Amino acid sequence: MKIKDYIFTSIIFFIFIILFLRLWQLQIMNTEKYQKLSEQNRIRIIKTPAPRGIIYDRNGIPLVENIISFGLSISPEYIDKVDISMLSKILNIQIEELQKKTSKKPESIYIPIRIKDDLTFKEIAMLEVRRSELPGLIIEPEIKRHYPFGAATAHLLGYLGKITEEQIKNNPEYQNLPSYFMVGQTGLEKLFDNSLRGIQGEKIIEVDALGRELRLIKEIQPVKGEDIYLTIDALLQESAHKAFSGGSSAQTNNLEGITGAFVALKPDTGEILALLSSPSFDPNIFVEGLPEDYWKELINNPRNPLLNKTIQGLYAPGSTFKIITAIAGLEEGIVSPDKILVNCTGGISFSQWTFGCWQKKGHGPVNLRRALVESCDVYFYELGKILGIKKIYKYATLLGLGNSTGFSDDEKPGLVPDEEWKKNVKKTSWFLGDTFNTAIGQGFLKVTPLQMANVMAEVVNGGIKTSVHIIRDMETRKENLNLNRENLEIIKDALSAVVNEPNGTAAGARSYLIKFGGKTGTVQVVSKKFKGKSSYKNLEHHAWFVGFAPVDNPEMAFSLIVEHGGSGGGIAAPLAKNILEGYIIKKRQLNVKN
Repeated sequence: MKIKDYIFTSIIFFIFIILFLRLWQLQIMNTEKYQKLSEQNRIRIIKTPAPRGIIYDRNGIPLVENIISFGLSISPEYIDKVDISMLSKILNIQIEELQKKTSKKPESIYIPIRIKDDLTFKEIAMLEVRRSELPGLIIEPEIKRHYPFGAATAHLLGYLGKITEEQIKNNPEYQNLPSYFMVGQTGLEKLFDNSLRGIQGEKIIEVDALGRELRLIKEIQPVKGEDIYLTIDALLQESAHKAFSGGSSAQTNNLEGITGAFVALKPDTGEILALLSSPSFDPNIFVEGLPEDYWKELINNPRNPLLNKTIQGLYAPGSTFKIITAIAGLEEGIVSPDKILVNCTGGISFSQWTFGCWQKKGHGPVNLRRALVESCDVYFYELGKILGIKKIYKYATLLGLGNSTGFSDDEKPGLVPDEEWKKNVKKTSWFLGDTFNTAIGQGFLKVTPLQMANVMAEVVNGGIKTSVHIIRDMETRKENLNLNRENLEIIKDALSAVVNEPNGTAAGARSYLIKFGGKTGTVQVVSKKFKGKSSYKNLEHHAWFVGFAPVDNPEMAFSLIVEHGGSGGGIAAPLAKNILEGYIIKKRQLNVKN
């Protein structure tokens, strides 16, 4: 063989060896790798969220709904093949925003990248027509949360939002969820997210070169989340919202209207019937995608629409606290219903200070019943002086003030001051003037509307403390506070007179639909001297009313506060009347049973 032929043969043989080794590498060594790539070209794995559990009120009225919408995703391998400019025009999304979405590293080669939620039917039609120019698009139905009562239940239920990176990082339960998955962000949606969410399903499908589904290979059905039944009465909740909104629809954003809160409890069980904070917001906007301007409006609003004032708003209780001072006086044997304790001349002097009564001309000779009915400050100054701060503190804390009710981890405990507290916090001594202020619900005292509703429930429930809860059919824990029932009946009789007798501070709120009782309160926000130099609305007094209804057989204990509203008798009590009457009328119209 000639050398030339030998060289040629050797080259051919060498090339053959290289091809053989390459084929062996592709077919033997990298079989698994290229098999996965091949499957990627024809197989898609789509996560299917489970229908979220429904939240119902005590009568089976749904407070949330699941509705169908359509979302658009794109398979990761088709990112470079999609006409971004065309997609931008169809979806009305800026090209820069689309590029930002598609440039993110995919969570998995099998998990599509979410482009847009809530497609319109027009968008769906335009996308389907241009499939050849927009390969790899996936249009799939999804379940969307809807809150039919809108702002009326916003603080109570909370809202859903896309899972955040921080949530994925800090919560192991969220780590297997797609980044576009919706989870509870606040309220009951967050508290019970795990049970409401259910178990997501999965679809394995075969697709063609354009990403269109050819056949279903395997499907794991999602498991629906658990339904939850609350103790809330939707009709009462809506009636309260409409009253605070000035009669407007419960589905408005409610950034106008009255600032304050309303809480109602079932006295014998501790069930929460209504929990309203105002102003509120529309949780549906959070689900649909929160506009930046709306978010700024919420967080910059001085009326704090995102704050749940029922459990996080701290206020001096004003004259509603006189209920507790009166109970202390009766329990300690200092007063009786008919005993004249003081002759009110319009104020009381102590050292260089004068503590006035709201009735500048005075009430004259005053006993306990009249002191509650007409809210005589001087009577409670004197009673507070006799009791002393230690005994006032004893009964206030016994009835639950200064501690959370245990309803929520977000609940503020409030404050009942005493000598030790002032020494430690204010670094000064306790004065008799502090006792005067505390006895009438002013000074350092801080309570939440939920706490005051609970106090009212304990009074009308004969001194039985019940566990405050919002889940229906939950066992009620009860504790006897060992208060004299006769004394509590004396208090109840006086509170009925507050509304139903001509000289009562809430006589203007008397209702002919329902007989209710309660106690008004007016909380001074700033000193009268300073207020006289200003006309700003935020310097007006806070208006309180705590009550129960109906008087003969109380089925509801409630508290209501209007921030900077004025007087309890002129503003808060009539507002409570509107809520109760609106509730009764609606119940009669719908014939809803308790």
